Amino acid sequence: MFDNIDLSKLGDVLTYQHNAPILFSSGLFFFLFIGFLIIYMSLRKHLLARIIYVTLFSLYFYYKSSGFWFFLLLFTATSDFCIAQGIYHTATKWKRKLLVVLSLCINLGLLGYFKYFNFLLEIIASVTREFGYQFGNTSLQSVTYQPLDIFLPVGISFFTFQTISYVIDVYRGKITPLTRWIDYVFYVSFFPQLVAGPIVRARDFIPQIYKNPTVTRSEFGEGLFLVLCGLFKKTVISDYISLNFVDRVFDAPLLYTGVENLLSVYGYALQIYCDFSGYSDMAIGIALLLGFRFNMNFDSPYQSATITEFWRRWHISLSSWLKDYLYISLGGNRKGKIRTYINLLITMLLGGLWHGASMSFIIWGAIHGVALAIHKFIMGRFSSFKPLGSEMKPWRRVLGILITFHLVCFGWIFFRADSLQTVKEMLTQICTNFHPEVFTQFVTGYKGVFILMIIGYVLHFMPKSAENALQGVVTRSPLLVQAVILAIMVFVVVQFKSAGVQPFIYFQF
Repeated sequence: MFDNIDLSKLGDVLTYQHNAPILFSSGLFFFLFIGFLIIYMSLRKHLLARIIYVTLFSLYFYYKSSGFWFFLLLFTATSDFCIAQGIYHTATKWKRKLLVVLSLCINLGLLGYFKYFNFLLEIIASVTREFGYQFGNTSLQSVTYQPLDIFLPVGISFFTFQTISYVIDVYRGKITPLTRWIDYVFYVSFFPQLVAGPIVRARDFIPQIYKNPTVTRSEFGEGLFLVLCGLFKKTVISDYISLNFVDRVFDAPLLYTGVENLLSVYGYALQIYCDFSGYSDMAIGIALLLGFRFNMNFDSPYQSATITEFWRRWHISLSSWLKDYLYISLGGNRKGKIRTYINLLITMLLGGLWHGASMSFIIWGAIHGVALAIHKFIMGRFSSFKPLGSEMKPWRRVLGILITFHLVCFGWIFFRADSLQTVKEMLTQICTNFHPEVFTQFVTGYKGVFILMIIGYVLHFMPKSAENALQGVVTRSPLLVQAVILAIMVFVVVQFKSAGVQPFIYFQF
């Protein structure tokens, strides 16, 4: 009966494959999640068994993404669990601060090695060569560096930020540390948000661990709706326009006219939003199906009329983390206007560096830091600019949305481009070789891309009431109808799927 089963292929599917991380949009995850859910619900009244079971599944999920580097996750969780206990039971202020510094050294040290070591070597080599040219030292002029082959564990930036926030919150007295190690590992490794966020705060998540995982009819419908939205955003819109247009232009900007380069920037703005918010939707939806509620991570960010409003709508868990644990720690707006502008710039520069070890990300962060500082300055000088957008007059809000959107798109060029040379080529084509008459050729030559871009932006800019109404339809539908809707979405996903499921963009962060 089982003679024709190829166990080696089954082993390949279930074990770690470097080029095939497990994704929410993959058939493997759907298969594993159904089995996981059945056992999970049977353990809903057995707290410790449920915690251990979910933790083991989460570690397996991370193993499928990063192999045996899941031990790094365990090490980080264990060290910060012990450090938080030490902080809580230590009365001496300087000792408590020392323990916080120890946690930062461990977490940022690991992050620095895996993510920034080669970048640092490149800078050192470049500076050394410059000294050689300045002082005529030929030996220094010939200095080069050989990049180390360093594996980047998936989602390391997310779980390190999450565990840092836990330690700092214990130090600030906002939470009491957990007493069981397995509970803390559960919090750090919880698979829906483990590899690409959202960054979940301990004070929001930990109290939910000890509740029986009850899911109401309304919550089930909401969770299903979020999963469906995430699948559509990621696999239908983001992957399709990326593979069939955006990647082609960014790989060779000089082969395309300025109007095509500009459309590719608009396409990438939609792609990265649908990719990352799609993951967040699925993560929040899956967590909700398990009885856990996460905060919203995206709130139609391109509807923002100011750059400040944009950062209150885009990647909310990261922007709030940067504000609470970096900007405020630097002094926030408590030390004068000039210091406030400097703190904003430093925060966004480090936010850019958090995304990746390259000058392009640093420039992207600088663009947003300068824009935030300018907006802060204008709000301080002109009272009519104080509203973040919701209270603006309609004409001013529309103008603000257009300006903010194009400022964000300008930053996305640096974010997406492989090099500053690519940025230069794209901007040169847009400014000197525009050829608007090519637009009609784009519409006819890239019909699928054009239609999906229109659909994506229309859905993004539709009123919140329309989105809530659509969610209500899914939520109130009978279970059989919900199953049919899910089947239709799976069918649509299969029709749009390329040769393989595309990894999420934020897996590299």
